[in-house]
Amino acid sequence: MLKIGLVGVGGISGAHIPAWEAMEGAELVAICDIRTERMEKYPEKRHYTDFEEMLNNEELDILDICLPTYLHADFAVKAMEKGINVICEKPISLKEEDVERVYSTAKKNNVKFMVAHVLRFWPEYELLKEIYDTKKYGKLLSGTMIRLGGYPKWSWDGWMMDEKRSGLVPFDLHIHDLDFMVYTFGEPKVKYQYRSKLPKQDFISLSYDFGDFTINAESSWYATCYPFTAEFRFQFEDAVVSNENGKMVIYLKDDKKIDLSQEAEGDTGSINLPKSDAYANEINYFADCVRNNKPVDKFKPSELECVLKILNNL
Repeated sequence: MLKIGLVGVGGISGAHIPAWEAMEGAELVAICDIRTERMEKYPEKRHYTDFEEMLNNEELDILDICLPTYLHADFAVKAMEKGINVICEKPISLKEEDVERVYSTAKKNNVKFMVAHVLRFWPEYELLKEIYDTKKYGKLLSGTMIRLGGYPKWSWDGWMMDEKRSGLVPFDLHIHDLDFMVYTFGEPKVKYQYRSKLPKQDFISLSYDFGDFTINAESSWYATCYPFTAEFRFQFEDAVVSNENGKMVIYLKDDKKIDLSQEAEGDTGSINLPKSDAYANEINYFADCVRNNKPVDKFKPSELECVLKILNNL
Protein backbone atom coordinates (compact mmCIF):
# COMPACT_ATOMS: atom_id res chain seq x y z
CA MET A 1 0.00 0.00 0.00
CA LEU A 2 1.48 3.32 -1.07
CA LYS A 3 1.24 6.01 1.59
CA ILE A 4 0.60 9.46 0.15
CA GLY A 5 1.00 12.91 1.63
CA LEU A 6 -0.22 16.12 0.00
CA VAL A 7 0.88 19.68 0.71
CA GLY A 8 -1.20 22.65 -0.43
CA VAL A 9 -4.95 22.12 -0.12
CA GLY A 10 -5.83 24.83 -2.64
CA GLY A 11 -7.70 24.80 -5.94
CA ILE A 12 -5.71 22.19 -7.87
CA SER A 13 -5.75 19.77 -4.93
CA GLY A 14 -9.44 19.34 -5.72
CA ALA A 15 -8.39 17.43 -8.85
CA HIS A 16 -5.57 15.48 -7.17
CA ILE A 17 -7.26 14.29 -3.97
CA PRO A 18 -10.15 12.42 -5.68
CA ALA A 19 -7.63 10.64 -7.90
CA TRP A 20 -5.65 9.40 -4.89
CA GLU A 21 -8.81 8.35 -3.07
CA ALA A 22 -10.06 6.36 -6.06
CA MET A 23 -6.76 4.52 -6.56
CA GLU A 24 -6.42 0.92 -5.43
CA GLY A 25 -3.25 0.17 -3.52
CA ALA A 26 -2.74 3.74 -2.32
CA GLU A 27 -3.92 5.76 0.67
CA LEU A 28 -3.79 9.51 1.15
CA VAL A 29 -2.87 9.52 4.83
CA ALA A 30 -1.85 13.12 5.51
CA ILE A 31 -2.43 16.63 4.19
CA CYS A 32 -0.69 19.89 5.01
CA ASP A 33 -1.74 23.53 4.68
CA ILE A 34 -1.22 26.67 6.78
CA ARG A 35 -4.98 27.30 6.49
CA THR A 36 -6.64 24.82 8.83
CA GLU A 37 -10.09 25.53 7.38
CA ARG A 38 -8.98 24.16 4.00
CA MET A 39 -8.40 20.74 5.56
CA GLU A 40 -11.69 20.50 7.46
CA LYS A 41 -13.48 18.78 4.58
CA TYR A 42 -11.04 15.85 4.90
CA PRO A 43 -11.49 14.84 8.57
CA GLU A 44 -10.27 11.27 7.95
CA LYS A 45 -6.77 12.49 7.00
CA ARG A 46 -4.08 13.54 9.45
CA HIS A 47 -3.73 17.31 9.34
CA TYR A 48 -0.53 19.35 9.53
CA THR A 49 0.19 23.05 9.34
CA ASP A 50 3.96 22.44 9.49
CA PHE A 51 5.50 20.74 6.45
CA GLU A 52 8.65 19.57 8.24
CA GLU A 53 6.51 18.00 10.97
CA MET A 54 4.55 16.02 8.37
CA LEU A 55 7.74 14.75 6.74
CA ASN A 56 9.18 13.71 10.12
CA ASN A 57 6.02 12.08 11.49
CA GLU A 58 4.76 10.23 8.41
CA GLU A 59 6.38 7.36 6.52
CA LEU A 60 5.41 8.56 3.06
CA ASP A 61 6.08 6.83 -0.23
CA ILE A 62 4.89 9.78 -2.33
CA LEU A 63 4.45 13.49 -1.70
CA ASP A 64 2.04 15.41 -3.94
CA ILE A 65 2.91 19.14 -4.11
CA CYS A 66 -0.04 21.42 -4.90
CA LEU A 67 1.50 24.63 -3.58
CA PRO A 68 1.95 28.05 -5.23
CA THR A 69 4.54 28.00 -8.01
CA TYR A 70 7.37 29.76 -6.18
CA LEU A 71 7.44 27.05 -3.47
CA HIS A 72 7.57 23.97 -5.73
CA ALA A 73 11.29 23.34 -6.09
CA ASP A 74 12.27 23.92 -2.44
CA PHE A 75 9.52 21.67 -1.09
CA ALA A 76 10.34 18.96 -3.64
CA VAL A 77 14.01 18.99 -2.65
CA LYS A 78 13.19 18.78 1.09
CA ALA A 79 10.96 15.75 0.55
CA MET A 80 13.36 13.91 -1.75
CA GLU A 81 16.23 14.44 0.67
CA LYS A 82 14.16 12.33 3.09
CA GLY A 83 13.79 9.56 0.51
CA ILE A 84 10.26 10.43 -0.62
CA ASN A 85 9.12 10.25 -4.26
CA VAL A 86 7.57 13.51 -5.46
CA ILE A 87 4.90 14.49 -7.96
CA CYS A 88 4.67 18.26 -8.26
CA GLU A 89 2.12 20.51 -9.92
CA LYS A 90 3.39 22.52 -12.86
CA PRO A 91 5.63 24.37 -13.30
CA ILE A 92 8.64 22.82 -11.64
CA SER A 93 9.85 26.37 -10.94
CA LEU A 94 10.10 29.86 -12.35
CA LYS A 95 13.86 29.36 -12.69
CA GLU A 96 15.51 27.19 -15.34
CA GLU A 97 18.40 26.24 -13.03
CA ASP A 98 15.98 24.57 -10.59
CA VAL A 99 15.42 21.74 -13.08
CA GLU A 100 18.98 20.49 -12.55
CA ARG A 101 18.73 21.02 -8.78
CA VAL A 102 15.53 18.99 -8.47
CA TYR A 103 16.58 16.14 -10.76
CA SER A 104 20.04 15.85 -9.24
CA THR A 105 18.43 15.61 -5.79
CA ALA A 106 16.15 12.83 -7.04
CA LYS A 107 19.11 10.92 -8.49
CA LYS A 108 21.25 11.38 -5.37
CA ASN A 109 18.49 10.05 -3.11
CA ASN A 110 17.35 7.28 -5.48
CA VAL A 111 13.77 8.56 -5.68
CA LYS A 112 11.45 9.49 -8.53
CA PHE A 113 10.25 12.95 -9.48
CA MET A 114 7.59 14.11 -11.92
CA VAL A 115 6.17 17.52 -12.73
CA ALA A 116 2.45 17.23 -13.44
CA HIS A 117 2.03 18.68 -16.93
CA VAL A 118 -1.48 17.39 -17.38
CA LEU A 119 -1.88 17.96 -21.14
CA ARG A 120 0.49 15.05 -21.71
CA PHE A 121 -2.32 12.89 -20.28
CA TRP A 122 -5.33 14.73 -21.74
CA PRO A 123 -7.16 12.45 -24.22
CA GLU A 124 -7.65 15.10 -26.93
CA TYR A 125 -4.00 16.12 -26.81
CA GLU A 126 -2.80 12.52 -26.64
CA LEU A 127 -4.80 11.80 -29.79
CA LEU A 128 -3.33 14.85 -31.53
CA LYS A 129 0.19 13.62 -30.68
CA GLU A 130 -0.65 10.15 -31.99
CA ILE A 131 -1.94 11.61 -35.26
CA TYR A 132 1.26 13.66 -35.63
CA ASP A 133 3.62 10.80 -34.69
CA THR A 134 1.97 8.29 -37.05
CA LYS A 135 1.45 10.80 -39.90
CA LYS A 136 -2.07 9.42 -40.16
CA TYR A 137 -3.19 12.47 -42.13
CA GLY A 138 0.14 13.35 -43.68
CA LYS A 139 2.55 16.09 -42.68
CA LEU A 140 1.62 18.83 -40.25
CA LEU A 141 1.33 22.21 -42.00
CA SER A 142 0.26 24.63 -39.24
CA GLY A 143 -1.37 24.87 -35.84
CA THR A 144 -3.18 27.22 -33.47
CA MET A 145 -3.49 26.88 -29.69
CA ILE A 146 -5.38 29.21 -27.35
CA ARG A 147 -5.88 29.30 -23.57
CA LEU A 148 -7.89 32.19 -22.13
CA GLY A 149 -9.79 33.18 -19.02
CA GLY A 150 -10.56 35.83 -16.44
CA TYR A 151 -7.87 36.93 -14.00
CA PRO A 152 -7.46 34.62 -10.96
CA LYS A 153 -8.87 36.82 -8.19
CA TRP A 154 -9.50 33.67 -6.13
CA SER A 155 -5.84 32.89 -5.37
CA TRP A 156 -4.64 32.74 -1.76
CA ASP A 157 -2.82 35.90 -0.64
CA GLY A 158 -3.11 37.23 -4.19
CA TRP A 159 -0.03 35.23 -5.17
CA MET A 160 -1.28 34.50 -8.70
CA MET A 161 -1.26 38.22 -9.55
CA ASP A 162 2.28 38.65 -8.19
CA GLU A 163 4.68 38.11 -11.10
CA LYS A 164 7.61 37.25 -8.83
CA ARG A 165 5.63 34.39 -7.28
CA SER A 166 3.50 33.09 -10.17
CA GLY A 167 5.11 34.26 -13.40
CA LEU A 168 1.61 35.39 -14.51
CA VAL A 169 0.09 34.10 -17.77
CA PRO A 170 3.27 32.62 -19.30
CA PHE A 171 3.81 30.28 -16.34
CA ASP A 172 0.18 29.67 -15.39
CA LEU A 173 -1.67 29.33 -18.71
CA HIS A 174 0.65 29.36 -21.71
CA ILE A 175 3.02 26.83 -20.13
CA HIS A 176 0.39 24.13 -20.76
CA ASP A 177 0.44 24.62 -24.51
CA LEU A 178 4.17 25.29 -24.77
CA ASP A 179 5.03 22.17 -22.78
CA PHE A 180 2.80 20.10 -25.06
CA MET A 181 4.47 21.61 -28.12
CA VAL A 182 7.99 20.85 -26.89
CA TYR A 183 6.96 17.34 -25.81
CA THR A 184 5.31 16.59 -29.16
CA PHE A 185 7.17 18.61 -31.77
CA GLY A 186 10.55 19.42 -30.24
CA GLU A 187 12.25 22.73 -29.46
CA PRO A 188 10.93 25.72 -31.44
CA LYS A 189 12.27 29.14 -32.30
CA VAL A 190 10.16 32.10 -31.27
CA LYS A 191 9.31 33.75 -34.59
CA TYR A 192 7.06 36.48 -33.21
CA GLN A 193 5.92 37.59 -29.77
CA TYR A 194 3.68 40.29 -28.36
CA ARG A 195 2.68 40.93 -24.77
CA SER A 196 0.29 43.41 -23.17
CA LYS A 197 0.53 43.53 -19.38
CA LEU A 198 -1.86 45.73 -17.41
CA PRO A 199 -3.35 45.62 -13.88
CA LYS A 200 -5.48 42.46 -13.68
CA GLN A 201 -4.68 41.64 -17.32
CA ASP A 202 -1.91 39.77 -19.09
CA PHE A 203 -2.06 38.84 -22.77
CA ILE A 204 0.52 37.10 -24.94
CA SER A 205 0.51 36.18 -28.61
CA LEU A 206 3.31 34.11 -30.11
CA SER A 207 4.35 32.33 -33.27
CA TYR A 208 6.64 29.30 -32.92
CA ASP A 209 8.77 28.05 -35.81
CA PHE A 210 9.40 24.29 -35.85
CA GLY A 211 11.15 24.28 -39.23
CA ASP A 212 8.55 22.56 -41.39
CA PHE A 213 5.56 24.27 -39.79
CA THR A 214 4.52 27.14 -37.54
CA ILE A 215 2.22 27.12 -34.51
CA ASN A 216 0.50 30.30 -33.35
CA ALA A 217 -0.49 30.55 -29.70
CA GLU A 218 -2.49 32.98 -27.60
CA SER A 219 -2.98 33.08 -23.82
CA SER A 220 -4.60 35.65 -21.60
CA TRP A 221 -6.08 36.64 -18.28
CA TYR A 222 -8.77 39.21 -19.02
CA ALA A 223 -10.01 41.79 -16.49
CA THR A 224 -13.53 40.50 -17.09
CA CYS A 225 -15.62 37.40 -16.40
CA TYR A 226 -14.49 35.83 -19.69
CA PRO A 227 -15.06 32.04 -19.50
CA PHE A 228 -12.08 29.71 -19.41
CA THR A 229 -11.32 28.50 -22.93
CA ALA A 230 -8.71 26.00 -24.11
CA GLU A 231 -8.76 25.01 -27.78
CA PHE A 232 -6.56 23.93 -30.68
CA ARG A 233 -6.74 23.53 -34.45
CA PHE A 234 -4.06 21.75 -36.50
CA GLN A 235 -3.90 21.56 -40.28
CA PHE A 236 -2.42 18.39 -41.76
CA GLU A 237 -2.07 17.55 -45.47
CA ASP A 238 -5.22 15.42 -45.45
CA ALA A 239 -7.24 16.69 -42.48
CA VAL A 240 -7.87 19.48 -40.02
CA VAL A 241 -7.90 18.29 -36.41
CA SER A 242 -9.96 20.63 -34.26
CA ASN A 243 -10.73 20.76 -30.56
CA GLU A 244 -12.99 23.81 -30.40
CA ASN A 245 -16.28 24.75 -28.73
CA GLY A 246 -16.08 21.66 -26.53
CA LYS A 247 -15.90 19.24 -29.46
CA MET A 248 -13.07 17.33 -31.07
CA VAL A 249 -13.70 16.96 -34.78
CA ILE A 250 -11.47 15.72 -37.60
CA TYR A 251 -12.41 17.38 -40.89
CA LEU A 252 -11.53 15.24 -43.90
CA LYS A 253 -11.61 15.82 -47.63
CA ASP A 254 -14.77 15.26 -49.73
CA ASP A 255 -16.99 16.93 -47.09
CA LYS A 256 -16.46 14.13 -44.58
CA LYS A 257 -15.74 14.53 -40.89
CA ILE A 258 -15.24 12.43 -37.76
CA ASP A 259 -17.00 13.90 -34.73
CA LEU A 260 -15.44 12.57 -31.51
CA SER A 261 -17.56 14.61 -29.10
CA GLN A 262 -19.45 12.70 -26.43
CA GLU A 263 -22.86 13.30 -27.97
CA ALA A 264 -21.76 12.33 -31.49
CA GLU A 265 -23.06 9.19 -33.13
CA GLY A 266 -21.66 7.11 -35.96
CA ASP A 267 -18.55 5.19 -36.94
CA THR A 268 -15.24 6.78 -35.96
CA GLY A 269 -13.17 4.10 -37.68
CA SER A 270 -9.81 3.54 -36.03
CA ILE A 271 -9.95 6.81 -34.08
CA ASN A 272 -10.31 6.33 -30.34
CA LEU A 273 -10.88 9.15 -27.87
CA PRO A 274 -11.19 7.60 -24.40
CA LYS A 275 -13.37 9.39 -21.88
CA SER A 276 -11.06 9.65 -18.90
CA ASP A 277 -9.81 12.01 -16.19
CA ALA A 278 -6.45 13.45 -17.22
CA TYR A 279 -5.52 14.33 -13.63
CA ALA A 280 -6.20 10.77 -12.54
CA ASN A 281 -4.23 9.52 -15.55
CA GLU A 282 -1.09 11.48 -14.60
CA ILE A 283 -1.32 10.48 -10.94
CA ASN A 284 -1.87 6.81 -11.81
CA TYR A 285 1.11 6.96 -14.18
CA PHE A 286 3.42 8.26 -11.46
CA ALA A 287 2.13 5.82 -8.85
CA ASP A 288 2.76 2.95 -11.27
CA CYS A 289 6.33 4.16 -11.82
CA VAL A 290 6.92 4.21 -8.07
CA ARG A 291 5.16 0.93 -7.32
CA ASN A 292 6.91 -1.01 -10.08
CA ASN A 293 10.20 0.92 -10.09
CA LYS A 294 9.75 2.11 -13.67
CA PRO A 295 11.53 5.15 -15.09
CA VAL A 296 9.43 8.31 -15.37
CA ASP A 297 10.30 8.44 -19.05
CA LYS A 298 7.31 10.48 -20.22
CA PHE A 299 9.24 13.55 -19.03
CA LYS A 300 12.75 14.74 -19.87
CA PRO A 301 14.59 17.44 -17.90
CA SER A 302 15.77 18.97 -21.17
CA GLU A 303 12.15 19.57 -22.21
CA LEU A 304 11.37 21.30 -18.92
CA GLU A 305 14.49 23.47 -19.25
CA CYS A 306 13.54 24.40 -22.81
CA VAL A 307 10.06 25.51 -21.72
CA LEU A 308 11.36 27.62 -18.83
CA LYS A 309 14.02 29.21 -21.01
CA ILE A 310 11.43 30.34 -23.56
CA LEU A 311 8.99 31.60 -20.92
CA ASN A 312 11.64 33.62 -19.12
CA ASN A 313 12.41 35.46 -22.36
CA LEU A 314 8.84 36.58 -23.02
